[in-house]
Amino acid sequence: MSEIQLIATCPMGLEAILAREIRDLGYENTTVENGRVNFTGDELAICRANLWLRTADRVLVKMGQFEARTFDELFEGTKALPWADWIPEDAEFPAQGRSHKSQLSSVPACQGIVKKAVVESLKQHYHTEWFPETGARFVMEVSLLNDIATLTLDTTGPSLHKRGYRKIATEAPLKETMAAAIVLLSRWRVERPLYDPFCGSGTIPIEAAMIGWNIAPGQRRSFAAEAWPIIPASLWDQARDEAYDLVKDDVPLEIIGSDIDKNAIDIALAAAKSAGLARELRFQVLPVAKAKPQGDYGCIITNPPYGERLGDLKEVDKVLRDLGLLALHLPTWSSFILNPNKQVEHFMSRPADKKRKLYNGRIECHLFQYFAPGGLYGPRRES
Repeated sequence: MSEIQLIATCPMGLEAILAREIRDLGYENTTVENGRVNFTGDELAICRANLWLRTADRVLVKMGQFEARTFDELFEGTKALPWADWIPEDAEFPAQGRSHKSQLSSVPACQGIVKKAVVESLKQHYHTEWFPETGARFVMEVSLLNDIATLTLDTTGPSLHKRGYRKIATEAPLKETMAAAIVLLSRWRVERPLYDPFCGSGTIPIEAAMIGWNIAPGQRRSFAAEAWPIIPASLWDQARDEAYDLVKDDVPLEIIGSDIDKNAIDIALAAAKSAGLARELRFQVLPVAKAKPQGDYGCIITNPPYGERLGDLKEVDKVLRDLGLLALHLPTWSSFILNPNKQVEHFMSRPADKKRKLYNGRIECHLFQYFAPGGLYGPRRES
């Protein structure tokens, strides 16, 4: 097959990080849009992207794009696309959809039209009137934005944040994709200590360890496209063998997580064990006020609980005040704090060196970045 048009989707604000991840895999032809990065590759690129992308939600095959202001235009445009190149005769091929700022605003109606159009296209190719839909699953999506329809096939299945190491989670866990993103944004280096004083179910320490050891985040799970005849099993084996060979598990890790909630720490320990990192990570039941991480030029990376999680504004203030005091007593450490609370800078006693807007689910947050003099970034320059 010639070059395949691919789309990696991600939460808003992570597009640039995701584009860098894709280029690091060797796929240079990238274009960034809101919530997605377009790139080109071959069948092996589908395997590698699913295995390696830490900040993506899904990897999609872009089947086509066209203007669709009427149902007829949507039907004919969809029918003209090369569905039989991908979808075998026995495949299950449900349609999903979404619409924004488009005349075709009824998502169920658009899904129905797409399904009918694909059926007609496959009928012509396979010379049959009926499809059993008992085989591999090919989820089609029609996305309408400003009357432009984009048709895709989902190669991923369950979202890429589901790494496969977590069986249970705390009530309001940070998604693995976001945890990986803030570790990557921190530019933490594996030779530095890393501490998360509000680790919850351990997502930031585990994702940091996987980054430090260069472990592919998708190594412990399967993907929808593994059942697709068009992608040989040998390519998935090749991608996994590549990932296995690139692991750097001989590098010492100094990563600690703590939380006041014992149940959360139990969940973190179970997840670390499932990820094969139980011996490398340390978790403690400890309030942040008693935390005393050791070492110089370390990195605090954390997502402190906030109003939606604590339900008590006084407790929120106390948590942030204790975090500020902890940072004050670690003058050579850098801090990266993901939080929606605009008072973070007040409790840290100084403005952040840099702020970045990110979305934790639907909650608008900022990543408050504090760079220590002589720390990860070298001495701070005076303006």
